[in-house]
Amino acid sequence: MHKTNSIIMHAPKMLIFETAANLELWPKILPHYRYIDYLERGPTRNIVVMAATRSGIPIKWTSEEIIDRDRVEVHFNHLKAFTKGMHVVWTFTETPGGVRVEILHELKFRIPRLGPIMEPIIGDFFIGNVANKTLRCMKQYVEAQQITTNQR
Repeated sequence: MHKTNSIIMHAPKMLIFETAANLELWPKILPHYRYIDYLERGPTRNIVVMAATRSGIPIKWTSEEIIDRDRVEVHFNHLKAFTKGMHVVWTFTETPGGVRVEILHELKFRIPRLGPIMEPIIGDFFIGNVANKTLRCMKQYVEAQQITTNQR
C-alpha cells in the first residue's frame, strides 16, 4: 500500500516542521486526535501511543517517531495493530506557492492475499481521512500562528 496526502501551507517551513514534530501539541490543535501518550521520550526519537477518531470511530496505534532535523523530515514506524510495519514520512518542500507538506504511508501487508481487501479499509477509509484532516487542521494552526507573529 502506498498512500500520499499533501497540502500547501503558508507559513515558514521550520515552523511547520516543528509543529508536525511536536506530538504533545497534536491533541490541542487537531480535534480528531484524542490523545498521545509517550512510552519513551527523547530529543529525536519517541515511542508513542496515538489515538484519533475517524467519523466517530476510535482508532489507536503505537508508533516510533524519528525527528530528522538535518533532512527536515518526520518519520513514524508503526509498531503494533493492523498497521504494524507501516512507515510514514512527513516532508516539507518550499514551492513558489508555499510549503508543500506531504505525508507518505508505505505498508506491506503481512498477509499479501488480504491486501486487496485491507487497502481500501486501512488506506482509504482510515489513513486518507485522518491524514487529510491532520493536514487541514495543521495548516489552519500554523497559518494562524504566522498571522499572529506578523501582527506583533
